[in-house]
Amino acid sequence: MRTTTTRIAGASLAAAAAMALSVGPAFAADAWVSANLKPVAGNGVDGSGTAMVEVTGNTITVTMAANGLLPDNPHAAHIHFGAEARHECPVQSDDKNGDGHLNTTEGGPAYGDIVVSLTKTGDTSPKSGLAIDRFSTAPGGKIAYQRGSIKVSSGVAKAISAGQSVVVIHGVDYNKDGKYSGATKSDLMPSLPTEATDPALCGALRVAPAGGMHTGGGQAADGLKSGGQNEALMLVGAGALLAAAGTGAFAARRTRSRA
Repeated sequence: MRTTTTRIAGASLAAAAAMALSVGPAFAADAWVSANLKPVAGNGVDGSGTAMVEVTGNTITVTMAANGLLPDNPHAAHIHFGAEARHECPVQSDDKNGDGHLNTTEGGPAYGDIVVSLTKTGDTSPKSGLAIDRFSTAPGGKIAYQRGSIKVSSGVAKAISAGQSVVVIHGVDYNKDGKYSGATKSDLMPSLPTEATDPALCGALRVAPAGGMHTGGGQAADGLKSGGQNEALMLVGAGALLAAAGTGAFAARRTRSRA
């Protein structure tokens, strides 16, 4: 798997910075958390992404951009949490059946159950976890997602704010035939091939260090230390990520020592 690199077009960054300086501190959210989305071990994905979540009371706003996914096919995406989970992305040793891949159930001990379904419309509860018709179809292999006013329980809001939840995008293409296929069936829905539901990209939502921008590592999107306009920069940066994902300027985020 080739190494991916981080790059957002310079013009977009310049515009984002100018807008942030003019906007100033924005919303008084209870918490901001973010994740760098990286390929799930063993599942043959060469992609990356970023997810950011604003928590205000029992309401969340989610912004997510990703690439390297199976183009023009539905990709279920969720926020996962489990009190007994490790609050992280799965590793190769979680492959309990020894087939070299990780299915959703095998990843459960790492990231927990679905608590939010990142659908484009309608219900966002775990009941919509496999509402394939309401998830992004990843045009050109890219997802550009933003949705606000998502209601969650107080327990879920607390878990997200505490950095104990994980974003997972599902849908892989093991045999590289450009569609979900294969004889192995999904552990979640036997009528589907396992390719349709196995996890592709994953990232743990973490609280940024004090004084650092909320992008999963205390740095701005260009890798430079952020200044005093963190919240405004994040809001504008989220839009830049979405725009870049749509134009191909957004590639991959830097890796982190812990997913």
